[in-house]
Amino acid sequence: MQIFPRSLNLLPLIAAVAVAGGGAAVTFGIWYYWSPRNLQVGYAPKQPIPYSHKLHVGELGLDCRYCHANVERSFEAQVPPTQTCMGCHAVVRKDSPRLLRLRDSWESDAPVEWVRVHKVADHVYFDHSAHLAVGVGCKTCHGRVDQMDVVRQDQPLSMGWCLECHRDPGPNLRPKEEVTNMTWEPTPGQALELAEVNPPQHCSGCHR
Repeated sequence: MQIFPRSLNLLPLIAAVAVAGGGAAVTFGIWYYWSPRNLQVGYAPKQPIPYSHKLHVGELGLDCRYCHANVERSFEAQVPPTQTCMGCHAVVRKDSPRLLRLRDSWESDAPVEWVRVHKVADHVYFDHSAHLAVGVGCKTCHGRVDQMDVVRQDQPLSMGWCLECHRDPGPNLRPKEEVTNMTWEPTPGQALELAEVNPPQHCSGCHR
């Protein structure tokens, strides 16, 4: 006498299909939702001093290189030291309570502990000076910081995103004198004229 119906013979197959389908769904979910585009874009940490790029860059017109002074000569865009800030704030709003931590830093000679916003993986080599030297504008990677009260990550800075530019750099290039100009737009045909750049697409270009 048969205890279980024949239809139960399909149970192992159904279970295998369900496990495979569920595994594929979980894998896709992790791949998509745990990507830099979803986890990193929009990251805007609270800083120890409320510094507004919208005010300093957008309204007052400060050039990026005033604060990030070595960006054209170094792989890294340094965080400005207290001395740079006090170049203005020793006179401008020198008694503002919002700048108390800046004044404390100046008096104690202890650096302000700014929170880093943009960061590539530790195994990636990125050179700011090389990108500025060929005409990649700050806006390409950092977005319109001149409109940000609080700086946030505007692009994913992932390998795929970087390779998109390396394969077709033309749309992201501009005259070298315009690299810090947030409002610059190319005239018709200008991007094609500037596209004589061949960035590396092989692994050793960024993984050294």
